[in-house]
Amino acid sequence: RQAQQRCEGCDNLFGEYYCGICHLFDSDKKQYHCPECGICRIGPKEDFFHCSKCNLCLSLSLRGKHKCIENVSRQDCPICLEDIHTSRVGAHVLPCGHLLHRTCYEDMLREGYRCPLCMHSALDMTRYWRQLDDEVAHTPMPTEYQNVMVEILCNDCNARSTVRFHVLGMKCQNCESYNTTQCGRCSLSLEEQ
Repeated sequence: RQAQQRCEGCDNLFGEYYCGICHLFDSDKKQYHCPECGICRIGPKEDFFHCSKCNLCLSLSLRGKHKCIENVSRQDCPICLEDIHTSRVGAHVLPCGHLLHRTCYEDMLREGYRCPLCMHSALDMTRYWRQLDDEVAHTPMPTEYQNVMVEILCNDCNARSTVRFHVLGMKCQNCESYNTTQCGRCSLSLEEQ
């Protein structure tokens, strides 16, 4: 005998949803089988498309608006270290293209704003950077630090630049992000040498 949605003897329904490929019985959650993913997904199917490069079904709202990373769904979530591809928890695509479980993304935002893999900003920080501009402008550094220059690397655009050191943050000269890290030595500005 083959698996099927109803019992041949008593006609009892095993599940509102049945997939003859996965042999999955479940209540109706608008599931659909994605042949490219090789598994059943929670739908409805009309709201999703399969990105062949990412190798994952994504929300239609992301079509043409996400950065593809080949087979990104075949990696584990960097927060909980559990499988993303077969998870029943939806995936969240970060601007850098990396994936997190939606719930892990929400937890991550309580602690920080950067992708745990590449350190790129995980959301639009423009408004916060403008607030930080004001805070930096209104927070003078002590005299001995006022002319200290540092080399920085921007985690958002990967540009390197030399900027004035500030305890609140160092702003990328290329993209104006404060998502930077000091990557070189400190030195005094030319007028102080």
